[in-house]
Amino acid sequence: MAKRVFTFKRGSAERPADASEALGLKGANLATLASLDLPVPPGFTVSTLGWRQSMTAHGEVSQSLRSEILSAVEWLEQTTGRVFDGKTRPLLLALRVGARAPMPGLADTILDIGLNDRTVETFSTELGDPAFAFRSYRRFIESFALLVYGADPGEFEDIADDERDRAGWGGAEPATVPQWRALIARDLAFLEEELGHAFPQTPFEQLIAVVEAAFSSWRGPVARAFRVLHGISENAGLAVTAHAMIFNERGEKSGTGRAFSRDMATGRSLLTGEFELRGRDDAREIGERGTMLDLSVGDDTRFPGDLAALSTYVRRIEAHFGDACEVDFMVGDGALFLLQSRPARRGIAEAIRVAVDMVREGLIDEEEALLRIDPASLDQMLHPTIERAENLDILARGLPASPGAASGEIVFSAERALELAGEGRPSILVRTETLPDDIHGMHVTEGVLTVRGGTTSHAAVVARGIGKPCVTGASALRINLDAQTLTAAGRVLRAGDRLTIDGATGDIIAGACKLTTPSLSGDFATLMEFADRARRMAVRTNAETPAEARAARAFGAEGIGLCRTEHMFFEGGRVGAMREMILAGSEEGRRAALARLLPMQRSDFVELFEIMAGMPVTIRLLDPPLHEFLPKGEGEVAETALALGIPEKVLAERIETLQEFNPMLGHRGCRLAISYPEIVETQARAIFEAAIEAGERKGKDVVPEIMVPLVGLRKELDFLKARIVEVAELVQAERRRRVSYHVGTMIELPRAIIRADTIAEVADFFSFGTNDLTQTVYGISRDDAANFMSTYERHGIIDRDPFQSIDVEGVGELISIGVEKARRARPDITLGICGEQGGDPASISFFEQVGLDYVSCSPFRVPIARVAAAQAAIRFSRGSRGSGKARARG
Repeated sequence: MAKRVFTFKRGSAERPADASEALGLKGANLATLASLDLPVPPGFTVSTLGWRQSMTAHGEVSQSLRSEILSAVEWLEQTTGRVFDGKTRPLLLALRVGARAPMPGLADTILDIGLNDRTVETFSTELGDPAFAFRSYRRFIESFALLVYGADPGEFEDIADDERDRAGWGGAEPATVPQWRALIARDLAFLEEELGHAFPQTPFEQLIAVVEAAFSSWRGPVARAFRVLHGISENAGLAVTAHAMIFNERGEKSGTGRAFSRDMATGRSLLTGEFELRGRDDAREIGERGTMLDLSVGDDTRFPGDLAALSTYVRRIEAHFGDACEVDFMVGDGALFLLQSRPARRGIAEAIRVAVDMVREGLIDEEEALLRIDPASLDQMLHPTIERAENLDILARGLPASPGAASGEIVFSAERALELAGEGRPSILVRTETLPDDIHGMHVTEGVLTVRGGTTSHAAVVARGIGKPCVTGASALRINLDAQTLTAAGRVLRAGDRLTIDGATGDIIAGACKLTTPSLSGDFATLMEFADRARRMAVRTNAETPAEARAARAFGAEGIGLCRTEHMFFEGGRVGAMREMILAGSEEGRRAALARLLPMQRSDFVELFEIMAGMPVTIRLLDPPLHEFLPKGEGEVAETALALGIPEKVLAERIETLQEFNPMLGHRGCRLAISYPEIVETQARAIFEAAIEAGERKGKDVVPEIMVPLVGLRKELDFLKARIVEVAELVQAERRRRVSYHVGTMIELPRAIIRADTIAEVADFFSFGTNDLTQTVYGISRDDAANFMSTYERHGIIDRDPFQSIDVEGVGELISIGVEKARRARPDITLGICGEQGGDPASISFFEQVGLDYVSCSPFRVPIARVAAAQAAIRFSRGSRGSGKARARG
């Protein structure tokens, strides 16, 4: 059986191949420090493999793992000269929990494992400090009960208060040993009588119980929510590290601190940090702060350890990791121990500044600077954030669907959002779920909140595209449209009440919060220059409006990879003309309505072409089923019937005939265009006329890219491309100007992948639409997936929601096949991606490997994609040099 428990002591450590994955950050770090011959307390780590095996056994530690842990304890006894449950010199342990990445919600550190009714007596005699020993025992009992039995800490506080009142102790006078004994007796009686558990008196059973409870904390609600937010696999797991206790809370030569290798404000090489000197003041209860010493002043007269040695250790750690570091340490009875080190924690702005400065100083190169930045954290530089305070009134939590924070009045309709925007009043659009005809309201509201939907729902996708904060899947909320109320945990908010949402955390907060708007510094721009020099793939944006296009250009987008024309039809009075076209009973009627839409579409495209200034603009032809444009509800049906001059009953019947059982797999995309070629002809005319007009204005040719959606058969593309070419010839003859253009398709169906070689023979480009491709590969609606994907993650069935990050083994394998087939048929074909995963760093790494030419993402994710694409190119280049791998490229 594979090894599951790894030991460490100063000068040596057992380390598996991937230490961070197997031992967690804390265990791996202690092993590294031990290997560097630095002073660490000896101990052992139970690996994530042990966790996984225990989770399959309902959280119980198996007999074989118990034996392995027992062997590690015996090794530790030999190393320390102490004995677990020893009659003299008892061994006490501290247990710390960690995963590969820092994660809130895991079990807190448990101290003093090994104390019981007998060892506490031995321990007190050895230390010559009975009060400290019994105080430590009481603390262990309480922390054990909280973790293992799920006890309420308030119960222990009540017991202590009652005992103080009864016995008349406390205040300025320290507790005596008899008083500690009496309090401990009451605590143990409470556990047995009220909770039904006898506190274990065998140290090894205490240890096993703590390990099992620590394992279970991985699936607690806070840890689970954090994993979903940050895309951490349910099966990643945690490790627990146990080490010999350091008694840093007694005597004048004890305390705890954190040291930094550099002054983070200036970047200078200087030992900084703080140390909490516990002192010997028995009037203080343990847990209160002692005297704080500033390490930067070199106060070695008051520091109870060797400050020069600490400085040397910190320098060695910085040299080993090649980065500014911070070190957690303790001093127990004058002896210095290091407990953890890490790259110095810093905000993203500080991280960028430090990385850029180190390049300027010649300490690292541009590639290394890029690799030190977490692309996802760049969101903090691009969106408003809440100034966090302890008194935030959090009503509920949903899924963090689009980053940033926003405050405004509650509105329940897009129309009301428009009204408030006209009055200059900010709003939060609250809906059960958004629909395409809500888009005009979403553009003017400050943020969007939905009761249903996941992080790839309509609300989430649109909000990310337009840079609006969004929280989805807030299932604890209830909306009453008739009463215009929002109910959360029994509290009722009304339309017009203030609400704040945080799209980075999913928090829904009553009232208006103070927001901070980050600014992009010169160092940020410099980092983007590093990224642009390193990356191979281009980065485009998904945009339909001038505001989105301008924002994307400001963030460095190199064109538009997806312009969804259907979004444009919901703007202003266009939906009326669109409905007239849909409801027309003849081709002549449809063409008349389309003639009204033509100048509007042309104007839209002219502005986008001008903003992109000669860069590629990919325009997708009308994609959704027609029923999405039709009125909903009796009131809207009546209003539309009056506007169109047709009987309400006739309109209702027409709407009924257009409804589909499964519209996302129905009459949409290229199928719609083949049924009604006049639609594609009108859109193509608008594109070509706009390209000529924009080119004349700018004095530079515009080369539009026309994308046909949902193609699965080559003959579908043949049919529609012929119409597009025919319109191009007509427009060029009318305007007496030639226009270069490309016709391609969105690859979003498995059949299109399988027949990619034949489709590529007539397509100038492919854009992989991973949203629909994932839906059709899995047979799962992305709007409904949130209802059960978290369950799949929790049970380890999937590592991450495939609608957020590319499913490499399934969807990714199909994309690889499509790339290979397309390039074999047409080596010069341009290949890109325009789905949600186009802004996901993990997905971008995969797209680099398969050799796509560009990714396209929402405007506010463009900087993330630029850095992620650079990192992917750097890592692929380094890996390919070592393995001889070659990237598929056109």
